Amino acid sequence: MSTTPDRAMNEVRFLTVAEVAAMMRVSKMTVYRLVHNGELPAVRVGRSFRVPEQAVSDYLRDSFVETA
Repeated sequence: MSTTPDRAMNEVRFLTVAEVAAMMRVSKMTVYRLVHNGELPAVRVGRSFRVPEQAVSDYLRDSFVETA
């Protein structure tokens, strides 16, 4: 069985675009743009995308900006 660097594939939780949009409080179109621009990794399943939950956490952590 192949594994990702942090966890086994059977432990990876995938989110729909709508779930990611709700978590980030943005529109679904914004999530689609992030996926298509390669800023947010996703897996295509049929005609829809699934985003690993860890990828959303990583994106938000790396995008965090401190203000003065």
